[in-house]
Amino acid sequence: MNERQALAAFAALSQETRLRVLRHLVIAGPDGIAAGAIAEKVEVSASNVSFHLKELERAGLVSVRRDSRSMVYSAEYDMLSGLIRFLMEDCCSSRPEICAPAVLPGCCAADTREPAR
Repeated sequence: MNERQALAAFAALSQETRLRVLRHLVIAGPDGIAAGAIAEKVEVSASNVSFHLKELERAGLVSVRRDSRSMVYSAEYDMLSGLIRFLMEDCCSSRPEICAPAVLPGCCAADTREPAR
């Protein structure tokens, strides 16, 4: 990931609704969620969520596919991993113990909580 891509991702994530949408998509997993269901989960109108999904898609953070009459959105895990790597690649200064707290064991354990608002 280069700096331009990271800036686009951070710009997209700097808005509350988009951050909430992406968190729901990450929880949903690779199968994704239909746009209408996302709108319900984040409690915004369909047109509002559509606008935010386009911004996340433009930044490369989500992808979309058609499933019958629905548009289904999924998190782009490779891009999210790249963004994390971009942030962490220089942090350690050859001292991995500095970065260890950022990669906590169990961070991917099953968690049934809804994302915080």
